[in-house]
This record gives sequence, structure tokens and C-alpha cells, in this order.
Amino acid sequence: MSKIKRLDISFVRNIQSALIEPSATVNILHGENGSGKTSVLESIYLLGTGRSFRSGKLDPLITHDYDEAIVFAELFNGPSIGLSKSRRKAHKLRYASETQKNWDNVARELPVQILDSNSFLLLEGGPKPRRRFLDWGVFHVEHSFVDSWRRSRKSIANRNMLLKQRQVDHSQLKAWDVELCLAASEMDVARKSYFEEFLPLFINVYKSLDPSNADLLDVAYERGWDSQQELSDVLIENRTIDIRYGATQSGPHRADISLKVGKSKAVEILSRGQQKLLVSALKIAQGRLLSKSLGRECIYLVDDLPAELDRDNRAAVFNQLLSIGGQMFVTCVDLPAIVECLSSPPAMAMFHVERGTITA
Repeated sequence: MSKIKRLDISFVRNIQSALIEPSATVNILHGENGSGKTSVLESIYLLGTGRSFRSGKLDPLITHDYDEAIVFAELFNGPSIGLSKSRRKAHKLRYASETQKNWDNVARELPVQILDSNSFLLLEGGPKPRRRFLDWGVFHVEHSFVDSWRRSRKSIANRNMLLKQRQVDHSQLKAWDVELCLAASEMDVARKSYFEEFLPLFINVYKSLDPSNADLLDVAYERGWDSQQELSDVLIENRTIDIRYGATQSGPHRADISLKVGKSKAVEILSRGQQKLLVSALKIAQGRLLSKSLGRECIYLVDDLPAELDRDNRAAVFNQLLSIGGQMFVTCVDLPAIVECLSSPPAMAMFHVERGTITA
């Protein structure tokens, strides 16, 4: 069961020490801006993924004048997970009392989804956030995917290194082309299979949140190279261009999800509030598919949901999240704005956060 029973946070931003015992359903963290609410979400996300959703830099994450941030979680009917991130030493990750070399086991045990202001990057940004979103889902339902993904990254890195050389070694380039094509084919099959399962669930959720735009929305998976050609042929055709730029222009690292309303990009047509509903539907649908495929629920981290959404839309998003049956951690400044959205409040816990101190 992917639910946190006990959470211990030390030296994460302005939280020097905090121990909470959350509800298995809804947990509301309320307090003023800058109090440390988002740092609780960040700690959970850090534990589940190894990175922050706020910044790629380590130093601001660790409390000033301390050397390491520590997060520990005990799960309901599951193992404990512990992480230390140090300014000077390598990180230490433990799962079920065993040291981990990567996040594969932890990520599967603790699948976390974040809904915050940066979630708009799924619509506003380049392909990378959408590709990461897609691969998060594929990783959880197809365990062999991560091996294909790593092989493709290695192939592309070596291929790009060769492309940058003054005298390109074409025999080595061909060898890496073969390896890349094998990994790319496996990734494409897995991504396409996942997307075909994901799409109807997403459309169903989106129709419940924004019915006026649901019938106009067109969503498509783009694999990263011409759909009518084999990647091996594309690499041969593009070799001169690849050499010119010193980088591989086509492949699984260029995959994307196209989101359009009519003939225009969704981000160009939808209002800010409508964009938030669309992003929420994407994240909720992933949670539904995870539950359907593996019988495991996501942990949803929701930071400042009221922004850009009126009461009815907030309630609609909450009802969709609650229907999945997972655990939620929700931050807010205006507590009534959240509580009034819960028409049938489940057993929930409330925590007040003030200057890094958390009280139930």
C-alpha cells in the first residue's frame, strides 16, 4: 500500500525537525506563505524521486548551517524508506533497511504525483516535461522499460560524442545506430501501448472537469521520428545534419505528446483556469491507470490548488482525486477554500505550519 504512515523530516529548508503521522486519505497543511508547507510536499517528492520539484540545486534545499537533509517514511503495510542528501557526501538511500544504488525500487513503492504551479510546463514548455510525464507512467506499468531507456541514453550519448569529432568514425557510428534502434523500438512499443490505455481514461476524466472543451481536444503520441519510416533509415538520411549539429536529431529522446484544441496548441487557446483543469486531468488519469494496472494508488501532492480555480472547479478536481482512493497532501493559505470543496469529507488530518514548525 503506497501510503505514508509516519513522516520524519530534518533540515529541509526551514524545517529543522518535524514528525507527522498523516491520514491515509486527505492531509491538509495550512499556514501563511513561506511557513514551510510546500517543504513538506518537497520532502515527500524528494524521497520518492530523488529530486526536488522546486529547484535542481541542492544547497537551498538543506537548512542553512547544516550539512544534510534527512527524510524518513514508514509506510502502511510496507517497508520504511530513508534518504539523506548531503552538501559534501554522496546521498544515502535505504529501502527496507537495504542501501539502494538507484531509485527504481523506491519509485515503484512510492509513486508520487505533484500538482503545482510548475505543472503548467506540461502545456507551456517543450517536449521534455511531457516526455517525462509519459515515461513516468510507462516505468510503473512496464518494468523492462527502464532498461531500454538507459540503453537509449547511453547510445545517444556515445553517438553524439562521435558526431562532435572532427573526423567521424562511421563504423562506430553504425554500431551505436544499431543499439539505439533496438532500444528505441522497445521504448516506442511500450510508450504506444501505455498511451493507448491512458487516453480513454484521460478523456473520461477531462470530460468530467471541462466538458465544453473535451470534444475539441486532440491528444496524440509522437514517437520522435517519422511514423512512416524505420529509425535506422532516418538516422542514415539525417547523418549529415546530425554531424553539422553534433547531436542526434531524431529518436526516442524527441518523443512528445501533442495537445491541441482544434488546430491550435491547447496552451494558446485555453484560459489559465482551463489549463489547470487539463493538467489535473492528465495527472489524475495517470493515477487511475496505475490503480487499474497494478492495484496501487499514487500519493498526490497538491500545492495551492485554489489558484486559478473557482470553488466548483476545485471541488470537481478534489472529487476526482478522492475517487482514486490514494493519499493526498494538500497545502493552502485559505483553509475554508479547501474544506468547502470536500462535500463528503473523508477521515482527514489537518496540520498547521508556522515558521517550519508543524502541529496537528
